[in-house]
Amino acid sequence: MRSWTSHWAFSTRAMIITIRQATIADAPVIARFNSLMAAETENKMLDQALLQKGVEAILSDPSKGLYFLAEADGAVVGQTMITYEWSDWRNGTFWWIQSVYVTQEGRGKGVFKSLYEYILSLARSQTNVCGLRLYVEENNTRARQTYERLGMKESHYRMYELDFVL
Repeated sequence: MRSWTSHWAFSTRAMIITIRQATIADAPVIARFNSLMAAETENKMLDQALLQKGVEAILSDPSKGLYFLAEADGAVVGQTMITYEWSDWRNGTFWWIQSVYVTQEGRGKGVFKSLYEYILSLARSQTNVCGLRLYVEENNTRARQTYERLGMKESHYRMYELDFVL
């Protein structure tokens, strides 16, 4: 998969948000945000050493996925990770939006919307990307409303898993 180095700036009602692709130097803040997100949305406490290694692995290998960060006033205020799923039905790749986190200070100020619009624009510019997908905790009403306002629709699929780690 290709990686991007461009930066975008969005002006929202409360701040100027810059979107950029994360680098290995961003691993500590990404790991911290992932830990906060897991505690907040699923009441899970993640193994910090394992989490740090997982974040570093994706930042070191874009074939696994990419992280994008939102910054305002020199601080990271949000993140999103993209991973990939091949669709033989569409002969294309879905980009999965994952590890979404926006700081308390950034919520309600267009941070996720800026990240989403950036990713949507990148995805649409690629001939091999057939769409965007994400999953959301079923009781996270605020997140679901946000995704719907941005034009995403609830899928008819249910997710099942067999987790060997958590």
